[in-house]
Amino acid sequence: MQAKPKILIADDELNVLDFLAYNLEREGFFPLLARNGEEALRLAKSERPDLLLLDIIMPDPDGFAVAEHLRSLADQKNLLIVFLTAKSDEESQLKAFQLGADDYITKPIMPRLLLCRIKALLRRKMDSQVLENRMEFGSLIIDREKRLVISDNMPVTLARKEFDLLALLAGRPGKVFQRDEIMKNVWNSDNEISDRTIDVHIRNLRVKIGGRRITTIKGVGYKFEG
Repeated sequence: MQAKPKILIADDELNVLDFLAYNLEREGFFPLLARNGEEALRLAKSERPDLLLLDIIMPDPDGFAVAEHLRSLADQKNLLIVFLTAKSDEESQLKAFQLGADDYITKPIMPRLLLCRIKALLRRKMDSQVLENRMEFGSLIIDREKRLVISDNMPVTLARKEFDLLALLAGRPGKVFQRDEIMKNVWNSDNEISDRTIDVHIRNLRVKIGGRRITTIKGVGYKFEG
């Protein structure tokens, strides 16, 4: 059975929380409720919701601070943030989108319209994740979800860290990844591995997928050419 999408609602008005929770449950969502910014941050980190409905005028901290903090966390990059607020001025809307909001909806709440917009955002998120999980570069295919690599129509066997390293580099073609970035993202470490470890994994990848795809930037790091 497919899990219900989790919707975190952050609002300091209890009647708003109850009203939204009721309507979301009727549509098959799983609502999580927070009455202040601190609670919203705690639930976002522990429950990993699919979408956050976020009020601006809220204590400890306000909605803008909540959004800014969540957007700074790598493990929250897929969280959809929708501001749902009584503030309709242009400056508030601009600030919300500058902080990384996916939508901005003003009160009073119109349940059917709100639900339509939530569903549309979740559909787009699902579609983008499917595309994000599969990368194609000519004869090279990398499927993150299946942890599968195919080169010239043949499956390529990679060690776990080799795959993680390739997925990192290929996820941003042309970007130069410095060694400390690679250590943090692949080995979750700043100093527990040596530069030699990275070099060995790069050499193995070049043998398995072709040497021209990964370029060494001397004294800096590596980039994937595609």
